[in-house]
Amino acid sequence: MGHSNLKRLMKTTERTERLACREEKRIKIERMEAGEGVHDMIHGSYKGIKKSNNNSDDEMNTATLSEQQQYPDNEKACQTELSMCQINDLEFCVRTMTSELADLKEKMVQVDFTEDSFQNNVDKIKFYTGLPNFLILMKVFLLCSPHIFSCSLNKLSKFQEFICVLIRLRLNIPFQDLAYRFDVSRSTVSRIFDKWIDVLNKRLGFLLNWPNRDELREAMPLAFQNSFGNRVAVVLDCFEIFVNRPSGLFPRALTWSNYKHHNTVKLLIGITPQGVVSFISRAWVGRTSDKYLTENCGILRNLLPGDIVLADRGFDISDSVGVYQATLKIPAFTKGQSQLKPWDVEETRKIANVRIHVERVIGLVRRKYVILQSTLPVEFLTVKKGEFLAPIDKITRVCCALTNLSPSVIPFN
Repeated sequence: MGHSNLKRLMKTTERTERLACREEKRIKIERMEAGEGVHDMIHGSYKGIKKSNNNSDDEMNTATLSEQQQYPDNEKACQTELSMCQINDLEFCVRTMTSELADLKEKMVQVDFTEDSFQNNVDKIKFYTGLPNFLILMKVFLLCSPHIFSCSLNKLSKFQEFICVLIRLRLNIPFQDLAYRFDVSRSTVSRIFDKWIDVLNKRLGFLLNWPNRDELREAMPLAFQNSFGNRVAVVLDCFEIFVNRPSGLFPRALTWSNYKHHNTVKLLIGITPQGVVSFISRAWVGRTSDKYLTENCGILRNLLPGDIVLADRGFDISDSVGVYQATLKIPAFTKGQSQLKPWDVEETRKIANVRIHVERVIGLVRRKYVILQSTLPVEFLTVKKGEFLAPIDKITRVCCALTNLSPSVIPFN
C-alpha cells in the first residue's frame, strides 16, 4: 500500500517537472521569435535606405515601405539625415555670417558718400565739404539740386555729385582720383564739376552781398569802433593764385608776377568789419597792379559818402575813393624822412590792428578750399562761348560764398 502511494507521488512530480520545462522552453522560443523580428526590421530598414540612395525604389523592402506610408507628406518633408550636432553648427554659422553682414553694411554706409554717411558725422562734413554742420550742407544742396538735370541713367545721385564737387574744391583731389572713388569715368567727373560749379555760382551769389550802412553799424566790432568809429565799410586786399605756364609768349608775360615769381592771376577781395566776404573780383592777370585792379573792378561803386576804406600801402587810390566822397585809410609813408611822425605812427598802428583781419579771412578761404592754393590749369582762365565768367571766377566766388556760411574769424568784442 505504501509502495503504491510512493510510485504515484513520483509520477506526479515528474509530470510537474515536464510541464515546467515545456513552459520554460515555450517562453524562450517566444523571446527568440521576438528578437528575430526586430533584427529583420532593422536589417530591412538598412537595406531600404541603401536602395533609396541608389535610386532602386523597385527593390525597397517591406519595412521601409511601411515606414514611409506611416508618415504624412508634410512630416516626411521635414525629415533630415543631419545629426543634432550638425544642425547646431549650421545655426551658429548662420548667426555669425548675419552679424558679419550687418557690420559690413554699416562700414559701407560710413565709407559711401550718401546722406546717411554724413548725417551724424560732423568731422566728416568739415573734412570733405568745409561746411560747419549737416543742416547747412543740406540747405545748400536743396537750394541747388532742383536746377541740376538728372535721369535714371546717371550712376551717381544728385547728392553724390554735389559731394564730389565739394571734395574737389575742398581737397583739390584730381579728377582721376574722384573717378576711382565714385566708380565713374574721369570725363564723367569733369562734366559733373562743370555742371555743378555753374549752378553753385548762380544760386549762392546772394551770399556775396554788400550790406547796407545800417546793418554794418549795428554789428560793428569793438576793435573797429575804438579806432574808426562805425564808419568802416570795407577792408581791401589782393591775393594771387598760381596757374600753369601758358604756351604763348604774350600770355606768359601778362600772367607773370614779380612778387610771387610765378605765373599767377590776381583777385581783389573786400570784407566787412564783421569778417564776411562782401566782394570778390574777377581774375586779372598777375601783372596787374593793385591800384588798377581796384579802380576797374567795380567795387568803388558800392561806396557811400562818409564811408571809410581800409587798405595796404599799395592801394594808392585816394583820388578814386574821394570821387564817391569816401575816405581811404592806408599806412603812412616815410616819404624820404628818417622816421614817421608820432601821429602817423599811431594812425598806422590802428590801421594795422584791424587790417590784419582781411588777411585772416583770405587765409581762411584758402585753407578751407585748397584748390585756391594749388596751381590751376590754363584752361580755367578761358571764358567759354556764351558765358560771362571763366571757371576760375566761378570757383573763387563759390569758395568765398561757402566760407561765409562758417563762423567769422573776427570777434565782436
